[in-house]
Amino acid sequence: MSSNSQALRTGTNRPLRRHTSFTQSLRNSLTMAYRGLLKIKRTPEQLFDVTLQPIIFTLMFTYIFGGAISGDVQSYLPVIIPGILVQTVITTSIVTGVQLREDMDKGVFDRFKSLPIARIAPLAGALLADTIRYTIATVLTFSMGYIMGYRPEGGLEHVVLAGLLVILVSWAMSWIFAFFGVIARTASSVQGISMLVLFPMTFLSNAFVPTDTMPKWLQWFANINPVSHVISAVRDLTNKGTVGWDLAISLIGAAVIVLVFAPITVRAYMRRT
Repeated sequence: MSSNSQALRTGTNRPLRRHTSFTQSLRNSLTMAYRGLLKIKRTPEQLFDVTLQPIIFTLMFTYIFGGAISGDVQSYLPVIIPGILVQTVITTSIVTGVQLREDMDKGVFDRFKSLPIARIAPLAGALLADTIRYTIATVLTFSMGYIMGYRPEGGLEHVVLAGLLVILVSWAMSWIFAFFGVIARTASSVQGISMLVLFPMTFLSNAFVPTDTMPKWLQWFANINPVSHVISAVRDLTNKGTVGWDLAISLIGAAVIVLVFAPITVRAYMRRT
């Protein structure tokens, strides 16, 4: 065997390394995000959770708990709308991990590997595309509250800030569920694990009732629950137009989640793909 043929054979056994600049990675990620939006356009039923859930939950919880907790529905709206908003949008972030696992199971990411794009682009694109889902859920929840008579005293600018806060926190949470999507074996297991994490955090909070009505041990959990801090921050912004310590805790918590889960999610993703 000649040295040239041996070199060629050795070269074919070498793994190809794809080097991409930050600009190219960002451009590829935006392209993948656009792909995610096209998927939503072609299958609009994917938006049922962010369109129907805010409406149903707002109507159901307001008319069930409004009279018992606040005396009447109108008095309960400043309490329940921020709670429903945070619960709905954060719950929507589970879809990131579920759809990621489904794409990996279908071999979509295997096809992406053959394209001249950054390896991180499909993951980053999925996370970016899902911010549209959070925005839709946020707008619908506030709109439904307004139809029912909710008038935030904080003004439009603070309502916008509250919406951006919820979208940011939900995007940070989506890194957790993206990690589940990468390491889990099936999409159903991703959803099951995610709900086990999220269900107690959203319901054992101050979303629906004041924490001082709870047993002492449950008060302790509800008061330190990160979701409670996000809800309190949204209430301060929308109902009072003020910025408090809860907003700082929410932003710090979101930053910690991204700093912890983004690296391990990317590492696990790179190993799987």
